[in-house]
Amino acid sequence: MHVQTVRLLFSLAALSISITVAAEEALPPVAWQGVTEIATGPGTKGPWRQNESRYAYVDDPAVAIDEQGRVAVAWADQARKDVFFQRLPAAGGQPVGEPINLSRSPDTFSWLPRIALAPDAPKAVYVLWQEIIFSGGSHGGDILFARSEDGGASFSAPINLSSSIGGDGKGRITRELWHNGSLDLLAGADGALYAAWTEYDGPLWFSRSSDGGKSFSPPRRLAGAADGKPARAPALALGPDGVVYLAWTSGAAEGGDIQIAVSTDGGASFSTPRVVVATAGYSDAPRLAVDAGGTVHLVYADSVGGPFEPFRIHYTRSVDRGHSFKAPRVISEPAPEGTESAAFPQLGLDTSGNLYVAWEPYPDHLRRPHGLAFAVSRNSGQSFTEPMLVPGSRDPDGGSNGGLQGLLMQKLAVNSAGHLVIANSSFRDGEQSRVWLIRGELQQVTSAGRQ
Repeated sequence: MHVQTVRLLFSLAALSISITVAAEEALPPVAWQGVTEIATGPGTKGPWRQNESRYAYVDDPAVAIDEQGRVAVAWADQARKDVFFQRLPAAGGQPVGEPINLSRSPDTFSWLPRIALAPDAPKAVYVLWQEIIFSGGSHGGDILFARSEDGGASFSAPINLSSSIGGDGKGRITRELWHNGSLDLLAGADGALYAAWTEYDGPLWFSRSSDGGKSFSPPRRLAGAADGKPARAPALALGPDGVVYLAWTSGAAEGGDIQIAVSTDGGASFSTPRVVVATAGYSDAPRLAVDAGGTVHLVYADSVGGPFEPFRIHYTRSVDRGHSFKAPRVISEPAPEGTESAAFPQLGLDTSGNLYVAWEPYPDHLRRPHGLAFAVSRNSGQSFTEPMLVPGSRDPDGGSNGGLQGLLMQKLAVNSAGHLVIANSSFRDGEQSRVWLIRGELQQVTSAGRQ
């Protein structure tokens, strides 16, 4: 074959590959599948008068997705002062049946739930939430739990895991400012459950169950307040070898660092907490995930100027069970158009090692967020796609995101196959509130060299 002909063929082949890769790179990493409405309500939020407050709005969505793609969702109805639960079938189906009232306590506010699904018990569903019970302390709050053994068709009566006067579920930034929803729930195999929460004065508490939530160990204090810095925003994750990871941050200071403690005995004991990354700014709202190889992935928000300045989302990882972490890097930039700040990240992981990160994007760090932003890594965190806004995650009528009692929520869930679901809520003062879901699926990529 003539040399010029060979060169032409190679050039055409290279051009074809370049065009194919460029076209695929232009595709969004996730194929979004539209919006499913879950609940609507008024938009009324009067002044705080403890459990006599005049609140009438829906808020605080939490989601989970099982291996078949079936979705579990819980949310708070402030008018009824209760947490509700509903299941949705796979393949984008509508909600099944009527919502189930989990908290059944119309005299006390219940909000900011967490859902956990057991990896080896497909019909087990566990829900944790914050109940605003005033028991004699200056702040109301207890941590309540309910379980289902029939796939969410019915739930046990709630049990109180904390029973304290400390104001459980509050993640304090200052004496005057905190986020409710400072709690987390994790399900392991063989009936193992792990729960963590903080209280207003700062202690971080941990409790575990070995019988699928029928009973829990007495809460054990792991950290917080002894150094004058209250613990805030706990996050749990489980490794393939059964190691339990717990991360949190500190409030009541201009600079707060993410800390982590590790248990190698199923939560019976934890290592001495260590600072993951010490920064000059304020680090907040950590989220953890552990892949099949044992790599610990961590995302969090960080603000150079302190807790009341713009934030950015950072990512880092550890390959030695959390003993050391790589230098963190920003993954929320370039920021989607019209956003200035990025905070309260969510983290998901599938069995192929793909990472999914969602967060709250702020048009102005002094205003409430609108919609949700998103990025994906196809190479176990080595690089991430450019951030984008999730289609359908903004309220079309201009309402800001919900989370009026706190933005520490469970808005993202991913199963092993890369099927995901995102939840959001919105609030328009004096008009309407909403809770809705958006399903998605990771786009398959075949071109060589693309992440």
